[in-house]
Amino acid sequence: MTAPVRVHAFTDDALGDHDAVELARLIRAGELSAAEVEAAAVTRLRQVAPGLHAMAYEAYDAPRRADADNGLLHGVPTLLKDNTDLLGMPTNHGSEAFRARPATHDGRYTTQFLSAGVTVLGKSRMPEFGLNATTEFRSGPPTPNPWNTRHSVGASSGGAAALVSAGAVPIAHANDGGGSIRIPAAAAGLVGLKPSRGRHIDGEMARTLPINMVSEGVVTRTVRDTATFHAALERHWRNPALPPLGLVEGPARRRLRVAMIIESVTDAVVDAPTKAAVERTATLLEEQGHSVEPVPIPVDARFGDDFLSYWGLLAFLAGNLGRLTIDRTLDTGRLDGLTDGLRHAFVSGGWRRTPTALLRLRRAAAAYASVFDHHDVVLCPVVAGVTPPLGHLSPNVPFEELVDRLLRHVAFTPLQNITGAPAISLPMGLSEEGLPIGVQLSAAYGDERTLLELAYALEEQSPWPRIQDGQITAS
Repeated sequence: MTAPVRVHAFTDDALGDHDAVELARLIRAGELSAAEVEAAAVTRLRQVAPGLHAMAYEAYDAPRRADADNGLLHGVPTLLKDNTDLLGMPTNHGSEAFRARPATHDGRYTTQFLSAGVTVLGKSRMPEFGLNATTEFRSGPPTPNPWNTRHSVGASSGGAAALVSAGAVPIAHANDGGGSIRIPAAAAGLVGLKPSRGRHIDGEMARTLPINMVSEGVVTRTVRDTATFHAALERHWRNPALPPLGLVEGPARRRLRVAMIIESVTDAVVDAPTKAAVERTATLLEEQGHSVEPVPIPVDARFGDDFLSYWGLLAFLAGNLGRLTIDRTLDTGRLDGLTDGLRHAFVSGGWRRTPTALLRLRRAAAAYASVFDHHDVVLCPVVAGVTPPLGHLSPNVPFEELVDRLLRHVAFTPLQNITGAPAISLPMGLSEEGLPIGVQLSAAYGDERTLLELAYALEEQSPWPRIQDGQITAS
């Protein structure tokens, strides 16, 4: 067996190892030009993206630059995920079942994303319709984890996570409908905040869902990049139904009541390295003066099955109505095994359970909110184990076995999508194989500020591992 490979593009160029906030400061100060930062990012993308198979569309020769120079992240190079429309670039949703034409206009959310001042260099890769928890495909090459290319980088924002982790860009668009920001952030050693439902402008598809599970955001290498990005978007539009977030710039002094949950919503077994990372984080929080108390999972035991029923409905809508809603050339015979299996399970009887499942899922919000009657934050794993080897969650695994594996892995993140609450993944450990381990903090609806303040404190207390430090050796 070949030795594991660690892939990154960090070097002594205009990007250096700066985060997005520092790059924007250097550009504003005239110490760097936006053009040389953009050129450095293109060089890095050309270096690592082909081996990581992480780009869905390259716009290196015709990037989309911000119209104005007053965004908080003006001139910072980035990528848009392949499920969000940008004028002139195709949106293929990670699927081989059709070939998209260039978009004729910007998507609803895209305008808000661009208001940060960023420069979009193309589209990042994702699994088909964002349904899988690994960035693997029916026939195309997978997107591996840059920390160890034998392993998955998670999903569905896997291409974005791979390229940010590898240093090609400092920040990239991601969105989350079941863990799709937090899971790849955990796999790739990044910060990934899923904001509260409605914190930003909803994309077109999110507005049509029976339960809107999708939140927009980014994956980054620093807490301040995540905080600054969300503050930048709030300048463009703020949801009046939510408390303003503003720019969170560091830890708070207040001491919090932290609920720790190790049991999953799917009865999955949490592996020893992941449990150790959660417990170490609890110790760090107690050292900061917070109180940590184990609590039981606060939702109906049928939550996992109910979420699977909803998952099947989404696959049915994408596959069976895709010619009307996505692209008229969509060929259902070329859908991957997960999408096809989910939609057939829905048609063959799953639809009968869906109304009751949706009713219970809607009730989960109240049960989850009750945790915050006595606690400020919930601490738990992001997923049940260290990110698996490539192939373990491939859409080519027999459907029943794949679904079982997914339920055992994606055992924590869907709860915040259904309830609409914010949650953040932080890189709080490394496995013996040198793979990042993410830990999740979640808060009451609308309370991203507390999560960012805690994240700053943990980043200061226990700096994140860096991909450019150390080497992986064969195991």
